[in-house]
Amino acid sequence: MATTIDREAWPAAAVGSAPALLAAALGRRRAAAALLALPVGIVAFFRDPDRRIDATPVDEDTVVAPADGKVMHAGPGQPGVAPPATAQGEWQQVSIFLSVFDVHINRAPYGGRITDVTYRPGKWLAAYKFESATENERSDITVEREVGGRTRVVVFRQIVGAVARRVVTRVRPGDDVATGERIGLMKFGSRMDVFVPPDVELTVARGDRTVAGETVLGRWRAPRETDGA
Repeated sequence: MATTIDREAWPAAAVGSAPALLAAALGRRRAAAALLALPVGIVAFFRDPDRRIDATPVDEDTVVAPADGKVMHAGPGQPGVAPPATAQGEWQQVSIFLSVFDVHINRAPYGGRITDVTYRPGKWLAAYKFESATENERSDITVEREVGGRTRVVVFRQIVGAVARRVVTRVRPGDDVATGERIGLMKFGSRMDVFVPPDVELTVARGDRTVAGETVLGRWRAPRETDGA
């Protein structure tokens, strides 16, 4: 599968090239060569590999990972972190931590229509800290989908970290997205939270590694299970 470089790479790489250019101008060739590792690393950070889901859509009951990374939490929504409970009950939550070595392109964990995108400025605490979910800069995205006469709602959150200083969200209310479709990115180490209703059976656990668009986070249970039949 092909790997491209996201357009956000080039301004950052241009800034990162400045030390190497300065060293070259001063005639310090070895230093300049060594300093070229910085812009090369920046470009590599913005790599955007294709995934199987780009060619093979998933079924309407599957929720996939929105990011590469490590699962920090999988279970009941954390108080003060999860959105308020709905008529369907309390949310379940999967939190994924992205290191600077992970692919940072974000994908929609579930397809449907984007009904809300809310950006909140904030701090830049380390993304693995509990407080980062509520105090850091972030974007909350809500997607809805009609299945079998019922409205399914999934909320996912882009959260920047201590090194990541900017969240990039490329969807807005009214957009239709497919499960696993690219929706933006976060720069240089961050976190993503996914909130699903109680009738989704989670299939990941704390410590698992995820691959955006490929790892299954959970599936809606069959109607006979959720209806008590």
